[in-house]
Amino acid sequence: MGRSPCCDGINIGLKKGPWTPEEDKKLIDYIERNGHHGSWKSLPKLAGLIRCGKSCRLRWNNYLRPDIKRGKFSEDEERIIINLHSALGNKYEN
Repeated sequence: MGRSPCCDGINIGLKKGPWTPEEDKKLIDYIERNGHHGSWKSLPKLAGLIRCGKSCRLRWNNYLRPDIKRGKFSEDEERIIINLHSALGNKYEN
């Protein structure tokens, strides 16, 4: 069973590979105007992109979101990580 493919097998002609700055701009502009609270599956067509919804969601969530923190950890963040690792070790999943 499992989940169906993100594009239901209709991905003929969809672009794959690296995103261009123009595609990034289209995605950013669309989300700034309309938000992203609806269906990621329908977003690419509405934004004028030839990508699947999953690709748009991953691009937004992992690279384009304005609240993504980039760069080094602060001293406080590093201290917290070290303290938690000392207490939990590598068993943080359980």
